Amino acid sequence: MFKSVRIRFLRYLLIFIYFVIIFLCSIELNFMGVFGYSPDYKDIKNPTMSVSSEVYTADGKLLAKFYKENRSPIEYKNLSPYLINALIATEDVRFYKHNGVDYYGFLSGLISTAKGDRRGASTITQQLAKNLFNTRKRKSQGFIRHIPVIRTIVYKFKEWLTAFKIEHVYSKQQILTLYFNTVPFGNNSFGIKTATLKYFNKTPDNVTPAEAATLIGMLKATSTYNPIRNPAKSIERRNTVLSQMEKYGYIKKPVYDTSVTKPIGLNLSHVEEEGQGDSYLRAAVEKWLDKWLKANDYDLYEDGLKIYTTIDSKLQQYAEEAVAEKMKMLQKRFNNIWRGKNPWRDSKGNEIVDFLLKAEQRLPIYKLLVKKYNGDTTQINKYFEAPKRMKVFTWNGEQDTTFSSVDSIKYYTKLLNTGMMTIEPSTGYIKVWVGGIDNKYFKYDHVNQAKRQAGSTFKPFAYLTAIDQGHSPCDKFTDKPVSIPYTEDGKQEVWEPKNADFNFSYREMSLRWAMGKSVNSITAQITQEVGWDKVVEYAHKCGIESPLKAVPSVSLGSNDVSVYEMVRAYSTFLNKGEKIDPLLVTRVTDHNNNLITEFKLKSTRVISEETAWLMLYMFRGGMEEPGGTSQALWEYPILWKKNSNQIGGKTGTSSDYVDGWYMGITKDLITGIWVGADDRSVHFNSSESGEGSHTALPIFGSFMEKVYSDPKSGYTYGPFPKPWSKITKPYMCESPRISRDTSSATDSLSAPADSGIVAPPDTSTNNNQ
Repeated sequence: MFKSVRIRFLRYLLIFIYFVIIFLCSIELNFMGVFGYSPDYKDIKNPTMSVSSEVYTADGKLLAKFYKENRSPIEYKNLSPYLINALIATEDVRFYKHNGVDYYGFLSGLISTAKGDRRGASTITQQLAKNLFNTRKRKSQGFIRHIPVIRTIVYKFKEWLTAFKIEHVYSKQQILTLYFNTVPFGNNSFGIKTATLKYFNKTPDNVTPAEAATLIGMLKATSTYNPIRNPAKSIERRNTVLSQMEKYGYIKKPVYDTSVTKPIGLNLSHVEEEGQGDSYLRAAVEKWLDKWLKANDYDLYEDGLKIYTTIDSKLQQYAEEAVAEKMKMLQKRFNNIWRGKNPWRDSKGNEIVDFLLKAEQRLPIYKLLVKKYNGDTTQINKYFEAPKRMKVFTWNGEQDTTFSSVDSIKYYTKLLNTGMMTIEPSTGYIKVWVGGIDNKYFKYDHVNQAKRQAGSTFKPFAYLTAIDQGHSPCDKFTDKPVSIPYTEDGKQEVWEPKNADFNFSYREMSLRWAMGKSVNSITAQITQEVGWDKVVEYAHKCGIESPLKAVPSVSLGSNDVSVYEMVRAYSTFLNKGEKIDPLLVTRVTDHNNNLITEFKLKSTRVISEETAWLMLYMFRGGMEEPGGTSQALWEYPILWKKNSNQIGGKTGTSSDYVDGWYMGITKDLITGIWVGADDRSVHFNSSESGEGSHTALPIFGSFMEKVYSDPKSGYTYGPFPKPWSKITKPYMCESPRISRDTSSATDSLSAPADSGIVAPPDTSTNNNQ
């Protein structure tokens, strides 16, 4: 076909043009799926800026949405000329002279890059193509993305084709309007109206040349030139934009000279309205999906995904009700205990004198005040003591009040918080997630973000280690003083743990009785025998991911862990010895319900079925053994409406009653609950008020009563499962019935409690055959 063209140069040129046309057509048609999707004219005429993603419970109820609420479109007439001119002068000075692709700018950009002066050559229209249609996202790519260099050429041609289409459909004014409505300005701000309000508390038609230049300057790198985070670099970039505006005649020299000397002049007083349906669950889903979203190039806030979680709406409701009911009572108890006194105390019970000052200094605004007032503490104190109108969280609903900043710190520091999670180990489904008492006022998630001392809820890992290495639940140790030498950081140390009541009974106790009664001295002996490094190893095996310091006290819960980790680790026992990766999401579809992906349960065997079952039998000791620390559950009669019902669990309390825990086990579910104040210096002052059996356990009791009372919940009374395999170790070892247990152990590491509870007749042999 080309041989008839005798002039070689012309023939080669025609061949080149021919193949370019073929190449462009292949890209446009996505030939054999090689080049990926390209927007067509229908897409161009009806662009979708973003589609919200929706989160559903397992039973189909809408939980939350993800969308960019702070995107507020405007019309061209509401754009300041300074904004338009700053954009054109900086990003595309030939904007009005090209049809979407500036070949002159492209060639000069290549020449400049070759000379070492790297600069972009994308037109405003090309940038709009990327912003509006995500032409470089994985969903817009085909096989070609695996071929370096070629893929870059394809991306660039795709942007050119899209830019040509945009210019064909829209006028220059419409293109500018679309651009300003879609471009990101950092700090989760999308669109110029949101940006001008956020940074200057102005609408886009009222900005000054300097303010316009600041905002347009951010487009090069929204983090690097962010005026809040990097004011010096922002000013430098702003002045570069002003220089471009003056160079191309968009502002006069006097305006330029005045503008470059101005400070940024931020006004951050604009308050954005809430509206994303924020919740602990919503944040947890976003975090859980984070890696998958990045790997597959999806955006929760734009791609209209439908996310189906494992959360049971009824159980979630019952958990939230139980938390509200019991936490309100606990807060009242806490306030009564500390009435007229400050609760921030050191380990000896003395008030921490500089507590409020340090709390002030931790606030972000403190550094700004120090700079503003040149370190004048009188002025800084005056700011913190000035009264202000504000809304505050209360257990009787949100209330308006007048507080100074110091009053606010005092008020919120005294509030107790909680974290609660329930899982169904057989499926790995997370059924309940309560991250705190109120997401609006307390964003910190106490299920997977907060890590606190586990106290006695960590003891089972010592007993697990012992049983897996040959011991049986019937093996006996004596409750007596223990002295354990060890080396820490090269220094010789001696650990001599005390029981919670500071007494030793000198009784022989089975492992089951000792764990159920939470006896520190016997737990320490077991830890010494099996090795504290082995206890750490088994805890990690079961699903604890936090770093654990291998010291003798590890079994008494001296390390910080999360509720999420503890629930995951305990689920290993009910899941026949297999560790699971908990599931919060089962599947994701697109907006039209077409399946994108499904998530399946992953499990790994870490202990034998026999050991796992024996641990469940051990956990029942908290209810069935004399002085068992779970026996406060007998106060919840609905739990025992059916005589066949069995519940196991473990209480936990850290030193000084800072952290209260309860880990509850039924035949189907594992529930973990933590209760405490966010600041560890704020806590209860006695075992009667602050132990896990008096703080976290009541939430579990109330929750399970609600679950059992609902015949439609899907969870019923019943005994623990029968052995999954042959049990080779003795375990039917009755402990003596004690009418008054004078050495009654508690779950606390630091104080006594009077527990005269008598265990009911032992029915534990029902399933032991």
